[in-house]
Amino acid sequence: MIRHIVLFKLKEPTPELCAKTKEIALSMEGKVPMIKGIEVGVDFLHSPRSYDIALQVLLEDRAALDAYQADPYHCGVVKPHMHAVQESSVAIDYEL
Repeated sequence: MIRHIVLFKLKEPTPELCAKTKEIALSMEGKVPMIKGIEVGVDFLHSPRSYDIALQVLLEDRAALDAYQADPYHCGVVKPHMHAVQESSVAIDYEL
C-alpha cells in the first residue's frame, strides 16, 4: 500500500475557502477508482509553520499512484482548484 500525503498552504485561508477546498478534495471518493481511502483535514492551530489543508490518500501500489496522478477527475477538477487557491504545497509518498 502507498500513502500519498499533500499539505496545502492557501493564499487566503478563510474558513469558507478551507471548507470548500476540503469538500472538493473529498469529492474524489467514489469518482477516482484507485483510491482505497481518503482523509482531508483543516488546520485549527494556525501557527506560523502550519499548513491549512492536509490530504491523505491510500492507494494499492505505485501503479495506482501513477494512475491517480493522471486520473481525469483528479486532473480536471481537484488539481485546478488546488493550484488556483494554494500558495504552496509539500508532499510525501511512502510504502506501508
